[in-house]
Amino acid sequence: MTYAPDSNIISYMLKKDRHVCERYLEESAAGHECIIPPVVYYEIKRGLLYSDATAKSDAFDVLCREFGVGEMSMLARNEAARQYAGLRRAGRLPGDDDILIAAFCIVNGYTLVTNNTKHYADISGLQMVNWSEGKE
Repeated sequence: MTYAPDSNIISYMLKKDRHVCERYLEESAAGHECIIPPVVYYEIKRGLLYSDATAKSDAFDVLCREFGVGEMSMLARNEAARQYAGLRRAGRLPGDDDILIAAFCIVNGYTLVTNNTKHYADISGLQMVNWSEGKE
């Protein structure tokens, strides 16, 4: 299984959140992989650059090398457009970033790891898990 962490999960990892980091280590030990969606890379990188967070930026670079950063294929872009159209017709439109992240996961068969499951609830065909559930 391949997991694709959302921005909030990457943020937890950069803050060394014990619960999320332990869950990642468990999944890694089970042979599962992680890949960073390209839109998540952009969201995290822009925030780190804006806040001039050098230490966290270095840690993020390490995560990027460990996980890898995915590419947005034409298939994923088309899936995002399809999802957008359907969601807009239904009047349940999340943000474009969320649609692009979800489409990346759907076409690649990745499971999105997010603490914002409500943001993605209306997107069809998306597999999700929340590694921050049960945090004390």
